[in-house]
Amino acid sequence: MDTRKEKPILYIVIPCYNEQEVLPMTAPLFREELSRLISAGRIGEDSRILFVNDGSRDDTWRIIQELSRQDPCFQGLCLSRNRGHQNALLCGLMEARNRCDITISIDCDGQDDIRAMDQMVEEYHAGAEVVYGVRSSRETDTFFKRFTAQSFYRLLNSMGADTVYNHADYRLASARVLKEFAGFREVNIFLRGMFPLVGFKSTCVYYERSERMAGKSHYPLKKMLALAFDGITSLSVKPIRLITGFGVVISAVSFLLILYALIAWAGGRAVAGWASTLIAVALLGGIQLISLGVIGEYVGKIFLETKQRPRYIVSERTEGMREGEKQA
Repeated sequence: MDTRKEKPILYIVIPCYNEQEVLPMTAPLFREELSRLISAGRIGEDSRILFVNDGSRDDTWRIIQELSRQDPCFQGLCLSRNRGHQNALLCGLMEARNRCDITISIDCDGQDDIRAMDQMVEEYHAGAEVVYGVRSSRETDTFFKRFTAQSFYRLLNSMGADTVYNHADYRLASARVLKEFAGFREVNIFLRGMFPLVGFKSTCVYYERSERMAGKSHYPLKKMLALAFDGITSLSVKPIRLITGFGVVISAVSFLLILYALIAWAGGRAVAGWASTLIAVALLGGIQLISLGVIGEYVGKIFLETKQRPRYIVSERTEGMREGEKQA
């Protein structure tokens, strides 16, 4: 039986890191969209915009506090230090799950089409529990950006990480989904690969992505590669299986080479050569180091998981969040 409200309470969760340039530009846009959805009767009047300051080193938190003082619709959380985009977003979702019926997560930079929230809410009313915001195209990207991004998603899927192609972290999730998601206790998180694991009815909304309104991107190629590697090693053991398979192949080839060497020695045709020896040692040595590195990454993640350290620590809340906490 579907018990969802006709006017669900929506929390728009927005992680922020050093966004003092773009935040004053995008905050009014988020407020306008929220007001429009409320006026249309699609969401409840208690809906809010929740900023999560991820240990910014500029005036981001001060701007969030000022927005909250001017308009109670704006609320904010400040993490004790920089914990990364995924942990900051998780913090906002977990804080919001007991205060609302649905959340929509979106970045602060204004690149994602805010108007896509209309269709996301419509899909929720139609029965979807998770609605993924998916880029309809990458025509505005440079060739290098488009190639690396597409390779990023293909690599994740080929390694066994269940992700939605061209979807980042722009999504609607119901409180029901977030309640179940809270049961995922791992420290190494990759949200766009974890939400599909929860299940429930889901769908996609397609939109055009624009240029960043101001400031610099916080996801250069280096961070994208790190995110891809974290996603693979957090959600799949396929790399270790590939290493095992590769090791079997190398062992088989080595065994054949040993047979060849013994036959050549027995026939008196053995010729000493340093080049072939050097190549073999270098090749096998490189393969071993890479394999140990991948295995070490998994061991390191196991080490961090066993410590069960908190994924984030909230150091401050705006007044609206403190009041909400007392009422919860």
